[in-house]
Formats: sequence, C-alpha cells, structure tokens
Amino acid sequence: MSRERNDRLMKSMKEQLFDRLNAPDKKSRLEALRELKLLCDTGALDIPITGINVNNHIHTTFSFSPYSPAKAVFLSWLSGLATTGIMDHDSVGGADEFVESGKMIGMPVTVGFEQRCSMKDTPFEGKFINNPDQSSVAYLAMHGIPHHMLSEAERFLAPYREKRNVRNWKMVDKLNTYIKPFGLGLDFNTDVLPLSQYSSGGSVTERHILYALAAKLTENEMPRNFLLGVFKSQLVESFYIEADEELPHITEFIELADRLGAIPAYAYLGDVSVSVTGDKKRQKFEDAFLDELIDYIVRIGIRAVTYMPARNSEKQLTRVKSLCESNGLFQISGEDINSPLQDFICDKIETPEYKHLIDSAWALVGHELATASDISEGMFSGETIDRIPDLYNRIAYFANMAREKHAKKRKVQ
Repeated sequence: MSRERNDRLMKSMKEQLFDRLNAPDKKSRLEALRELKLLCDTGALDIPITGINVNNHIHTTFSFSPYSPAKAVFLSWLSGLATTGIMDHDSVGGADEFVESGKMIGMPVTVGFEQRCSMKDTPFEGKFINNPDQSSVAYLAMHGIPHHMLSEAERFLAPYREKRNVRNWKMVDKLNTYIKPFGLGLDFNTDVLPLSQYSSGGSVTERHILYALAAKLTENEMPRNFLLGVFKSQLVESFYIEADEELPHITEFIELADRLGAIPAYAYLGDVSVSVTGDKKRQKFEDAFLDELIDYIVRIGIRAVTYMPARNSEKQLTRVKSLCESNGLFQISGEDINSPLQDFICDKIETPEYKHLIDSAWALVGHELATASDISEGMFSGETIDRIPDLYNRIAYFANMAREKHAKKRKVQ
C-alpha cells in the first residue's frame, strides 16, 4: 500500500472515530475513544504535549455543548490541558462517562454541576446578580463531588429538570407566537427535546430552543452556532418566562454540598461590556454590590468563587482575587466551554497573576481522590480544617497529593 493511500485511510479512520465520539449511545462513544487512544499509543496518531493549563468548567451534551463527555475529555487532552472538569447545568448525567474517559486517556478529571438558585428572602432579592435573564437568581457551581455521591446529587437534580421542562414547553409556545408569521414553528417534543440528553439525565436549556430555531433557518452547523450566539444575546428576553419552582434556594444548594462532601462555589460574572462568546449584551451585574455579596455568601457557607480570567477586565479580576483572599474563599477557574467557537485553553492562567488557579484545579482532583471512600477527608470537612486550618496550606496539600498519585499512575503505565 502506498504511503499516500495509507495516509488517506488513516485520515478517514480518524474522522470516523471523531464522529463516533458524539454517537447517540455511551458505549459507542467510549469504544471510539478507546480506539483513538490506541492509535496514539501505537504511534499512528501524534500524542499531544501536556502543558500546565487547566479547565474545570466544560459543558457537554448533557446540558448544552457540541461535545459528548468522551469527546470533551479527548479534546481537553488534545488541547494539552493537564486536567479538565465537567460542569453541566442541572445534571450529573455525563459524569460517569467523563470519569471513565479520563481513566482511559490517563487524564485527571473532576466532576460538578451548575445550577441557578433563588436569592429570594436575601439582601439581594430583586437584583440582577449573575444571571442575565432574571433578577433574584444566582448561578452557583458544585465542584469536587465525591464520585460515590453522584446518585444522591442526581436524586436532588431530577425533579428540578422536570420542572424546568414545564417552563421550556411554555417558552417554546411563546416563541411560536413570534415566528409563526414567518412560516416557522417549533415543537418541543420533536424539535427541541431530541437535541438534548434528557432521557439519560441531561438538562434542556434555552440554548436548545434557540439551536432548534437556528436549525430551522439553516442546515449548516457553523451558521447555526453563530445564530445561536446572536439569538442568546438578543432574542431570549422576548420569549423568556421567569423560573420559579425549578430553582432551589441558595441555602438548599449549600445543604446539598455539605451532604455530598462537595464544594459550593459562587460563579462570578461581573458587569459585561464586551461578551467574549457573543451571547451576552452589555449589562450591569454584581459589581455594584460585590463586597456585600461576598460577605453574605461566606456567612451562609459558600466555600469558593469560580471565575473566568478570559471574560473579565484586570480591574474586575484584581478585585475578585482580593475579596477571595481576604474572606478565605477557594479560587477556582474554568472557561465555560459550550461552543465550538471557544478554545479549551485560557492563556491567562499560565501568567504569574493566575497561576494559583492551576494549583486549585489539582487540589480539586486531590479532594475527589481523598473523598472516594470517606467525605470527611475532603478539603472543607471539619476534620480537615482542624488538621490543616490555613486554606493555602490545604490547597497545597491536596494539589500535591493529586500530582503525586497521577505521577505514580503514569509510571505504572
């Protein structure tokens, strides 16, 4: 066989395997990942160079993303990330696949989910906090869920997804009143629901509704993603219906984190002047009352703040870092990957000002390893805080544990 023909066959095989990473069923996705890893191990495909960069906020098809959990892990690895983390909305349905994919690739991963919570009956009721679509609502992230506690997290989340779908159906109905004059219409069950992993524990979001509309307008995937960004920033408010029953109160979210042995985090957004993803318009958020907000979330039991260096100004980031340091909050980063237009790598994280976020990511890996059999071994358990009271010493302890265990695994392999 000629070299040229062999190269063509290898390219075709690689493309087919890449496509299968987004196959409808988990078994096919993992088989494709296993075959791609084998091609890398045998030298048929180049093995990526792993750097020091990290990303703990990767969305998958279990909320809204073009990537299955297996594909998200593989692309994280190809991008050169040292560790990666799943973060779906209202769902841990893809967590097992994400973890299994990480083991297959030999890449440390972390698991969590993101959820909107009610801030009613708090000092911030009536304010736009970090949710562009609704006041009195805050996005929170649950990081470092012990893997044996995922089923309990799912029991908590499933009823909220069901309530969210009641509102999704109503929003599709409302949107149809706007698009009907143009000869368009959406059916929630046939146009929107199939775009999701709802039957496997995934969530359905406003983005699914907008993507279904974009699909009605174009058959090409790239224009769909462009239209999705435009729709998200300009169209949602016309059909948006405020969430209510699908929102746990912020205190319920914290209570769940304590039961799971996970780490509850506030997701900092900050006032938006320019949207790096094109899906947010200029808008004021929590910057005007950030000091008071941080003081409040610390008092009620939030342990961390997650923020995205690529999305904020230096002034915003300096302020958030300072507030975290003065209030003893764990700092976590991740770049909210939910579009093929985004890069898995955030260059800022490798600069001196943000390199501490790399240790944070490894500390999350260490936390999940430590809590594998006993949640009292976690970063924020009473026992651990008594043993290692200083937060930065604790971060170093868990990060070093994770790095050492990963290095030993690589040696064995």
